[in-house]
Amino acid sequence: MALDRQLILHRAFDILNESGLEGLTLRRLAARLNVKAPAIYWHFKDKQDLLDEMATQVFRESYQESAALEAMPEWREWAMACSQALRKTLLRYREGAKMFSGTYLTDAELYAPMEANLRRLTREGFTLRQAVVGLGALYSYTIGFVIEEQATQLAPGEPNPKYNLAAREQRVNKVLYPLAAAAGAEMFTNLDARFVEGLAVIVTGLSTMLASAGAAH
Repeated sequence: MALDRQLILHRAFDILNESGLEGLTLRRLAARLNVKAPAIYWHFKDKQDLLDEMATQVFRESYQESAALEAMPEWREWAMACSQALRKTLLRYREGAKMFSGTYLTDAELYAPMEANLRRLTREGFTLRQAVVGLGALYSYTIGFVIEEQATQLAPGEPNPKYNLAAREQRVNKVLYPLAAAAGAEMFTNLDARFVEGLAVIVTGLSTMLASAGAAH
């Protein structure tokens, strides 16, 4: 099979899901493809270059998830649904959010969904700066939430025993730290609901910002 960027990406995602970010090395990737390392370097100059392309692919998948949401008439529901679509995409991959965070998107055409999102909020009455702040808050919350969420798992669907609730209850002194002890159930269960509740906090803040701006005029 001829070696191309798509094949390399496919195998790289396989290794990521098997071994995590630390286990994803160009040497291991070359061995998986049954080629010498220089063959990889022909397509990607280093691991960061590979991660940038992987993140771009994940962003593309997330956009495909959220594209159908553009018709939602209410901007608050739309904003929350788009964030949920991003989380859903990141959770498909082991350490998906960690891999995605801080990378450089390689496809300039992906500025199109950014343009559409900014246009959506500015049409609602947000200034450009407010739209950037709002979308940035939603994005950063989603990435941070999923990084923490995935840290409690060895792999998708495989909990890390370090975060076992029963073990945590044994470790936390309930007399000295009763609220911290009780918080474990809130922190490590019902993640879907807690994620949505956090989104609602941000969207409520954005609604207040928009209302304040309208009152000022």
